[in-house]
Amino acid sequence: MFKPPSFASDIIAFNFDGMASPSISITLPKHQASHSLSRGWGLGWYPEDKQSAMVTKDTSAHDTQILMGAIIEWANFRSTSFLCKILSAKEGYSHAETQPFSRSFAGRDWLFVHNGYLDKQALEKLHADKSRFLEPLGQTDSELAFCNLLAKVAESSARTIADLDPTLLHSWFQRFDALGSSDMYFTDGSSMVFFQGSQSPKQLRYSRIQPPKNRDLYTSEVAKIKLNDPRDSYRTAFVMSSAPFSTGDWTPMIPGQLLIVRQGLIVWDSVLASGSQLMNKLVTAPTIKAPITPHVPTLNSQNHVLNVRAMTQTLTGEALHYRLFEVTHTTEYSYSEPVEHSTHLFRLQPTDDPIQEVEHATLSISSPTEEIQFEDVFGNQAIHCVIDQPYKKLSVKAISRVKVFATPPDNHNLSRRQTSIPLVWMPWQRQMMMPYLLPAELPESQLTELTEYAMSFVLRNDYHLVNIIEDMTMSIYRDYKYVSGSTSLSTTPFEVYTSRQGVCQDFANLLICLARLLSIPARYRMGYIYTGVDYANKIQSDASHAWAEVYLPYVGWRGFDPTNGCAVSQDHIRVACGRNYIDATPTSGTIYRGGGKETLKIAVKMREILR
Repeated sequence: MFKPPSFASDIIAFNFDGMASPSISITLPKHQASHSLSRGWGLGWYPEDKQSAMVTKDTSAHDTQILMGAIIEWANFRSTSFLCKILSAKEGYSHAETQPFSRSFAGRDWLFVHNGYLDKQALEKLHADKSRFLEPLGQTDSELAFCNLLAKVAESSARTIADLDPTLLHSWFQRFDALGSSDMYFTDGSSMVFFQGSQSPKQLRYSRIQPPKNRDLYTSEVAKIKLNDPRDSYRTAFVMSSAPFSTGDWTPMIPGQLLIVRQGLIVWDSVLASGSQLMNKLVTAPTIKAPITPHVPTLNSQNHVLNVRAMTQTLTGEALHYRLFEVTHTTEYSYSEPVEHSTHLFRLQPTDDPIQEVEHATLSISSPTEEIQFEDVFGNQAIHCVIDQPYKKLSVKAISRVKVFATPPDNHNLSRRQTSIPLVWMPWQRQMMMPYLLPAELPESQLTELTEYAMSFVLRNDYHLVNIIEDMTMSIYRDYKYVSGSTSLSTTPFEVYTSRQGVCQDFANLLICLARLLSIPARYRMGYIYTGVDYANKIQSDASHAWAEVYLPYVGWRGFDPTNGCAVSQDHIRVACGRNYIDATPTSGTIYRGGGKETLKIAVKMREILR
């Protein structure tokens, strides 16, 4: 059985959602009983996120921080990925044996750090590739393991970590686990891989540090970390460390666990992946209920069902059912003085289209009105009212009964359906979509910051269109706090981004802004969401709700709900849409005479009707 030594080094890694310049102050360990140990450090990063890495090392620092201070002040000390090792190693380690190690492969530099000791003889047998390219410069077991990893990458014909099957990558690290202590960090400059061995000398812990807590000072026995560069005020950092920090929320790694991190977020976790595979084996096939309509149309090249309401099952045989809801939306206005003349605009009738059918919809107003019913320029059913008789209270009540039909999942494998950024629009398409492509009018510095934030999702998802939108939706749901009353109608997407809080309309506006900055058409959608008695997230269950819709080429408008972190489904009832909240607000109006102080009450009741 391998026995790790009584001392160990420390390894720290940072992965940001955008380029950052962290302030890193290293405290070298003090060896009291032994004088046979050398101390020092090594740091690697990718200046300006280029594919060429910079590595600097001091093998015998002995409390001097001169070189580290010079690096932090250097203008090119900006990157999304940083690896650091604080040495506690055998006497005589040279620059060649000091980590991080760097090697060029497939047009980019790869970095590697290892904390622990492996059986070198067994490792040499494992590393059968004797090419000069993969021959270590130094004498360490760590560099030999690094060369072996690159050999496996080359053997798989991959050029980046993102090209690799995560399960296969995990198996490569598991081989090292049998040879000793194998805590390892591995990066190609875009993705970072973290592995916790089962014989680890130290416990690895990770944390995701987000604004505004990213301005705090994080201190451990070996390092102090702070984001004090003004350009990094809104960066999110994923930090992995073998030395525990005194502040923050830190999650311990599990022996044998592997994480893949990209742009500040875990994109693959071996523990979750193995759990999903186990569940897939245990869960039996679901029972499919009989379809509502007895006729099952056949889909083939000669016969296409154009009306999705007529489809009762997918190509795989999964049943498609509609759901029936009744929504009651009541708005009550009270005034301290009589209102003598006012006009109002109501958008309260749900959309009627191929996947949503309005069985009936009624609107009752407590005061006599002159009404005009029309379709506005966004396709919304609207009613314009003029009230000339004085009133101190006004009640508006809309009752709708709506069917929401299930639809087959979109097939994004078709050649004409663009699946990657950037999107290519024909001139006439861009002209038609222009209202949905222009972001909010904000200062250039704010739009630049939001563009960098939007690009972090592009890079994290390797330019995949749908994955980018889904990631944005989930990130807003996960990283932003729903705080009722924290914002107003004038709150901008940038203010939501900096405060990391808001309500449904704020989250929709932020998602719309980020999509438009990537030339993805996006619009605002107002409606309702049914959460039921067993639904985990009941946000907006008793009020009108808002989300974003994006236009996907050769697919159409698709809804994404960042408040609840999901794609729009049969739980959502769509009502009005537009460029922003003003275009789709359910009720609005102007008082021309009288009124005084106004009190507003809104109540929404939504129930599912089972047949």
